[in-house]
Amino acid sequence: MFFCSGRNYTDYNEITAKNNGMDYYKKLETRYPELKPALQNIKDAVLTLKQSVLNGNKIFAAGNGGSAADAEHIVGELMKGFRLKRSLTDLQKREIERRCPDGADEMADHLQQAIPAISLVSGVALPTAFANDIHGDYVFAQQLYGLGKKGDVLIAISTSGHSVNVIHAAKVARVIGVRVIGLTGRDGGKLAGLSDIAIQVPADDVADIQEFHLPVYHCLCSQLESEIFGDGC
Repeated sequence: MFFCSGRNYTDYNEITAKNNGMDYYKKLETRYPELKPALQNIKDAVLTLKQSVLNGNKIFAAGNGGSAADAEHIVGELMKGFRLKRSLTDLQKREIERRCPDGADEMADHLQQAIPAISLVSGVALPTAFANDIHGDYVFAQQLYGLGKKGDVLIAISTSGHSVNVIHAAKVARVIGVRVIGLTGRDGGKLAGLSDIAIQVPADDVADIQEFHLPVYHCLCSQLESEIFGDGC
């Protein structure tokens, strides 16, 4: 739960990029001008993520191979401080002291506010059990079906846009009311058609696509963090 005094989060259209003095959209456009055509979709993705998180929902991420590493990377940036310290609020600290007075100061000093995010590529027992007992192509879909709820967001990563297990997860997302942000290559593949927002980077080679994906999701994570935990919180 977020405790941010002095903020009105009812008007989600008022997205700015200056909460902590950095315009991450401008930075992305300056460093990677090839990504300018995707910039509006990146901004729309941040808006979607922000709405979800502030409504008490969570973010999922999934991909294969290098994209699996990207999914883990995204979750790592969201679940702890990335560019900001995300210190606990006074209200949160008082709640810790009330419930756990022994060592409350140490606990408060070593915790940070988090953006709830889950990587669907983590773990061994469930994915291998499901792949062995049911079907490996549905491992991501099964996890999303069990954990997802309406209002959550799935960041689905596929350089080709045709990764079968990612496609199945995107389809399940539509069934249960989870919004899909697709991160893919120029073609977009099937994933683009299943995404509420498709961020298609201007490359066709797998390695080139992945090199564009990194600055894209760093921008997403930086801007989202800025919007939620910037000045005033």
